[in-house]
Amino acid sequence: MNIGICDDEKEICLQIKKLILATAPDSQVVCYSSGKQFLAERQHFDILFLDIQMGDTNGMEIARTLRERREDTILIFVTALKEYVFEAFDVSAFHYLLKPLANDKFSNVFQEALKEAGKRIRGREESLFFQTKSRSFTLIKSEILYVENCRRKVDIHTLNQTESIYATMAHMEELLGDGFFRCHRGYLVNMAHIARYSADSILLHNGETIYLSKEKYNDFAAAYMNYLKQGGVSCV
Repeated sequence: MNIGICDDEKEICLQIKKLILATAPDSQVVCYSSGKQFLAERQHFDILFLDIQMGDTNGMEIARTLRERREDTILIFVTALKEYVFEAFDVSAFHYLLKPLANDKFSNVFQEALKEAGKRIRGREESLFFQTKSRSFTLIKSEILYVENCRRKVDIHTLNQTESIYATMAHMEELLGDGFFRCHRGYLVNMAHIARYSADSILLHNGETIYLSKEKYNDFAAAYMNYLKQGGVSCV
């Protein structure tokens, strides 16, 4: 597990690193005392402990930059400032810890973060195998943007291609499972790729728009908010 700490207080960095290694001794832990240095190096971390008020930058701005880069890093703010707690939801923070750190509280949050990071790593790596009469192919589940109903076939739209197979939307909904939502009778969307939504449509990060039916709106909004609360990434 790759874990980053960005805090300009040396003692806090050392405390967090010690607590991390006590729970996950095989983790690779990198400390940054400068937010600008952290952003410049563009290192990917599975989990990032991030201070908000630092000498050279604001932790919230760092978090927004990571989301703009579509990083799915699990963000845990570690700060003495209570007033940013609601802004933390805007950048899909996993948790918000207040200084001084309580070891037991940190341990509980960190263990939950490790579980979530494991799920995301498996999700990025999960592949789906499809076979037609003429050929077979594999798609990475996390790269699927949405599935579109086309009569007896479905079109699977990914980051790089579109594949057509004979299948029902119900079958695809069951196959893809959590993280996907049937937002319209003709569309099944990957919530990880949603940029924003309105009363009748969903805008994806790649600029495409798909339909959101009025009958599905309330269920979709609830499911999407739950997805974000569970640590799902959004670049809204």
